[in-house]
Amino acid sequence: MFFPVGDQNVIGGHKPIVSYTLIGINVVIFLYQIMLPQQQLFEFMMMFGAIPREIVLGENWLSLFTSMFLHGGWLHLLGNMMFLWVFADNIEAVVGNRNFLVFYILGGLAASLAHILFNFDSPVPAVGASGAISAVLGAYLVVFPHSRIRTLVFYFFVSIPALWFLGLWIIQQIISGIGSIGAVQTGGVAWWAHIGGFVFGVIAGFFIRRSYHPHEIEPFEP
Repeated sequence: MFFPVGDQNVIGGHKPIVSYTLIGINVVIFLYQIMLPQQQLFEFMMMFGAIPREIVLGENWLSLFTSMFLHGGWLHLLGNMMFLWVFADNIEAVVGNRNFLVFYILGGLAASLAHILFNFDSPVPAVGASGAISAVLGAYLVVFPHSRIRTLVFYFFVSIPALWFLGLWIIQQIISGIGSIGAVQTGGVAWWAHIGGFVFGVIAGFFIRRSYHPHEIEPFEP
């Protein structure tokens, strides 16, 4: 088990206004979710979660967007928001606020489509920001491969280069995604959304690295 708690931040650049706003929106929507009675919550998730079977039939396409802001529980929310907190600010600092928002949404859409491709007949709504966040991780790997990620490994804090941290992360997703092929989906983690979002982010990362002036990052403090 490893979990990011911080990184080396970009010096200068754009302020992470969009990143922090996205965190706030996700938290507010989740607080609204948990106040709903059980039946209303079920209907809410079915309406705004992305159900592959419906999308394939051309129904409720808006859910590809709305599903990015829903979460299935406290751990789901907190895990996603911590990853967003750690990694998104550096990408936003480089590409700017507006461009980051467009990138985030497109990454989330790409992730949802990857999930649907491998679960096209599923009646289970997919929810969560993890697909869009996976796109952020993919771009981070390309743009900041040597940034150090402060990581909680079981009960110890260690500093790991982003290349290793994110490399291990995506390998875990791929192994789990391959293992899920052919299984009947009744819930759980949308592995292929993570993989699809990450691939989108890696591709975008090469454009970011080529198109934007490189920024310095904070000195490494072990």
